[in-house]
Amino acid sequence: MKDLTAKLIIFDCDGVLVDSERLTNDVLAELLSTHGIQISGNESQGRFRGMKFTKCLEILECESGIELPESFETDFRQRMSAIFQAQLRPVEGALRLVESLKIPFCVASSGPRKKIEENLQTTNLYPHFVDKIFSAYEFKSWKPDPGLFLSAAGHFGVAPRQCVVVEDSIAGISAGRAANMTVLALNATEDNRSVAAANYVFGSLGEIQEFFVARDLSHE
Repeated sequence: MKDLTAKLIIFDCDGVLVDSERLTNDVLAELLSTHGIQISGNESQGRFRGMKFTKCLEILECESGIELPESFETDFRQRMSAIFQAQLRPVEGALRLVESLKIPFCVASSGPRKKIEENLQTTNLYPHFVDKIFSAYEFKSWKPDPGLFLSAAGHFGVAPRQCVVVEDSIAGISAGRAANMTVLALNATEDNRSVAAANYVFGSLGEIQEFFVARDLSHE
């Protein structure tokens, strides 16, 4: 579709801009195990990618019959913050892609603003997203609900059909489609639901940049 008309690109953060999914789910699995809930990092990532964090915990508590302490989320986020500062890296091609874009762009994530900002700062992406961060915690809308994406589009005064969403989870892809936006799925080939739901599927941000270049949305 070379005739794709886009006026705004909306990026997810975790797994799209910053390479955080493996780190996050490995630490979550480790912390859960100390409370008697056994799940591997791979299983956690496969089941809960893109979901609201408290919803994930509710599911695990229901399945296991174990009630996690009220401090669990705070403990988890503190541990993740320290690990991210030491180990977090941008997804390959992320900086090059955002620097090449010829139209407005932003990030819309299910994470808290503080986490989004810290992750972007750690990976040197933050200067490109100042005043362009949309957190589900502030809009009270978590993917797969389309509200977060619609709020971002409204902020920029762009119609949903003129927005392109870059996502890596079925929750995010579903939210983008529900918002009537064009959805590009990154590294989602292992998830048949994502492949079926997205408008396009790519294996790297480099491929997405080529897609944008062909549609005059990005410089080479």
